[in-house]
Amino acid sequence: MISHIKQIQGRIFDRLLQSCGVEEFNGPQGHILYVLWKSEGIPIVELAQKTGLAKNTLTAMLGRMEEKGLICRGASPTDRRQSLISLTPKAHALKERYDQISQQMNVLFFQDFEEKEIKELEQYLDRIVSNLERTEQALKKGKDVYDGKGKN
Repeated sequence: MISHIKQIQGRIFDRLLQSCGVEEFNGPQGHILYVLWKSEGIPIVELAQKTGLAKNTLTAMLGRMEEKGLICRGASPTDRRQSLISLTPKAHALKERYDQISQQMNVLFFQDFEEKEIKELEQYLDRIVSNLERTEQALKKGKDVYDGKGKN
């Protein structure tokens, strides 16, 4: 169900971008921009972790974004082998429109919801995220995380 929601949300987000005249980036690239607006000048490895994209997928997307003048790559001052990703002034100028479209998406997500329902849903989603993060950490430590009964 979450995959289905994500697919539909992505199509709507892209259409909203187009209807607002944002042609500089698409929805997935917008997610990269969102992360960079929050923490600019980060290595590709960290950006991959924060976006959930595979490094090779991210590298290809960053190439297209660089061609469009949205991001630039620069060497880390502490490790020249490491490339840091930063936003260009063009990308900074797009943030306000991105935020407006994100706000529209929130309205669409929660139309016909009571405030109490929104809070409950957010609490349930927070619990799912916590469960998955805990499981991810256990897997990194080589632990068996599933006992067949839905408990870990």
